[in-house]
Amino acid sequence: MKKSIEVKTFDKPDETREFEGKGWADFCTVGGKTVARGHFEPGWSWEGNVKPIVGGDLCQVSHMGYVLEGRMRVIMADGSEQELVPGEVVAIHPGHNAEVVGNETCVFVDFGEIAEYALRK
Repeated sequence: MKKSIEVKTFDKPDETREFEGKGWADFCTVGGKTVARGHFEPGWSWEGNVKPIVGGDLCQVSHMGYVLEGRMRVIMADGSEQELVPGEVVAIHPGHNAEVVGNETCVFVDFGEIAEYALRK
């Protein structure tokens, strides 16, 4: 059986999806799985910048990611919240809102169920 290595780079992503202002996400698919690198600019929120694209009350995507830069606050449907900072690895279940904290772009690499994220319906 032949073994192979599949390599892609975010410098030449398979797809880039612009948010409704304040950022974008680059998507690469390797090994049948999609990985995304999101750039969430200051003032970005899921409600203001992704909800207009996908609809619904809360983000219904499951995220498994790593914060490279900046900070983001995630607010779950039950009201609990967590601020994410560089170097943290996180699992975020569906049913949340999120917003950038501070004046620095948050860069987040997502290995979760991200293929449909910010995909216009």
